Formats: sequence, structure tokens, C-alpha cells
Amino acid sequence: MGYKVVVCGATGNVGREMLNILAERQFPIDEITALASRRSLGTEVSFGDKTLKTKDLEQFDFTGWDIAFFAIGSDATKIHAPRAAKAGCIVIDNSSLYRYDADVPLVVPEVNPEAVDGYAKKNIIANPNCSTAQMVVALKPLHDRARIKRVVVSTYQSVSGTGKDAIDELWDQTKGMYVPGQEREPKVYTKQIAFNVIPHIDVFMDSGETKEEWKMVAETKKIVDPKIKVTATCVRVPVFVGHSEAVNIEFEEFLDEDEARDILRQAPGVLVVDKREDGGYVTPVECVADFATFVSRIRQDSTIENGLNIWVVSDNLRKGAALNAVQIAETLGARVLKKG
Repeated sequence: MGYKVVVCGATGNVGREMLNILAERQFPIDEITALASRRSLGTEVSFGDKTLKTKDLEQFDFTGWDIAFFAIGSDATKIHAPRAAKAGCIVIDNSSLYRYDADVPLVVPEVNPEAVDGYAKKNIIANPNCSTAQMVVALKPLHDRARIKRVVVSTYQSVSGTGKDAIDELWDQTKGMYVPGQEREPKVYTKQIAFNVIPHIDVFMDSGETKEEWKMVAETKKIVDPKIKVTATCVRVPVFVGHSEAVNIEFEEFLDEDEARDILRQAPGVLVVDKREDGGYVTPVECVADFATFVSRIRQDSTIENGLNIWVVSDNLRKGAALNAVQIAETLGARVLKKG
């Protein structure tokens, strides 16, 4: 006995990836439907060896459906998620709309699986920001051992985090550097992304940080521990898929780099690739289409009393979005719904 599942935003990068991962992980499904906006109505999307035609999200009745994965942005989610939840369908939302709502659990299953139990207050579970998700998977097992006081993170985020138009912009600008007459001015980003890096993701806030940086702070506190101090600098880089992060961690207790390496090797969702030799680390190209969060460059920080540096890489469309959402559904099923 499986679930009746809805994927909202099925024609987008994350929605398509959700369908792929549901099939790959053989999530127990009795019936599945793909929803999209009216302009994408009838578009075909793949689900394993099947092809689904998208239906109209605005007209869809969620009554009788078990789980709805939302990958449609905050504005549309604000309209349709409460409608689905009211109909008795549990919403797993990939937008930022509900992440900071005290009545909505924000879940990374390797970190705080018990949080899914709080879904019933609004029938909604929030998926974290892509940059936060991979970082907290690496932080939690270390925090359990030595208690983290402070995190300083610099991100190197791929353009797929912005969407298909951003992927096209990087591709077109790169070609335009070499083909006269095909030069492309920035439209998606504020500056050229090809052969460049942009220290600006999301909108600027009064504090001087960007919304993406603020998200990493707020979400880490909600998912792992409100006492952890976090400061972030989020940067967009000319990479198609895969986010990377240089993470500096200060602990309350001393944690030896060798012990940290052993802890991370045993941690759920983490794959350690850490050899002190040429190529003994993971880069974004190698993480694409993988489920794992990769950790490399584990080393002591001698400038503070109890410090470590780590390098964290993950496929942002997977662990940063679609995979985490499916893992939330798996956790919900195992802990609460008990089907399949």
C-alpha cells in the first residue's frame, strides 16, 4: 500500500529532479500526478520509465492525496499550499515561505528527523535553503561531539540555484566570449557571470547582508541549535550544478582533525574524500547526480583554540532541494504515516 503523491512545479529544475529521485529511491507510490502553471499545461515529464502530462495546479483538487511536493516559489505556494493542507494533503515545501514559521518544522532528515512529528499544526513541512542543507549535514555530527560555538562560511554557489534562465545566461555568456556577435549582457544577474564571481545572492537587507546569508544563519539555528553563531558570505560562481562551501568551525571543546574525519565518515548522508594529495578532494563537477554531501580538506585551524576547517560540496538540486524533500517524505512515512 503506497501513497498518492503530487509534484507541483514538475516542469522546473527541482520538480523534475523530485520526480527522478522518487523513482530512483522507489518511494512507495500508488498514484502520482504532475502539476504546473497554465503556460506549461500538458508538458510531458519523466517519472522512471513513465511519462506524465502536467495538469493545471490552479484547478487541482488535493482531496484524497497524501503528500504534495511544492517547487513553485513563494508567491504561488502562498496560494496553493494552504489549499492542499486544508484538503488533508501534507505539503513538503521547497520555497522559503514557511521556513521561519514556528508552527512549521524545518527538516533535514540526517539532522533533526524528529521535527517531522510537528507537521500536524499546519500540515506543512519546510525544506531548507540549498546552501544550509548541505552544511548542517556536516555540522550536526561534529556538534554532537564537541558543541559548536561559531561558524564562518563562504559559499561558492552554482547558477542552477537561480533556475533555468540563469543556466542559459551562463552558457550564452560563455559562448559569447568566443563568438563575435553572440555577446550577452546580464539579465538574470546584476553582473556578468561567465568567468566571474558575484558576491550577491538574493536581495540586500538593512544589515548589509543578503537574504541568502541571513537564511543560512536563521536556518542553521532552527535546524541544529539556536546557540550557534553563524556568519556567511554567499557568492555565485560560474558553475552549472553543485554548491561548495568553505566552513570554519569553532567548538567549545577541542576536536582533533583525525577524530573529526572518523566522525564524518560514519555520519549519515556524508561521504569523506580527504587525501592530502593532488585531486584528493571533491569538486562540484564530481558531485552532480550524487545523493551524498561530500566533505574534504578537514584540518585544524591553529588560529583559534578549538577550530576546524572543512570543505563541503553537494548537488544543490538534489541534497539542496529535491533529495531532501523526498527524504522528508520517507521520514514522515516511517515515523508517522507508515504506508509502503
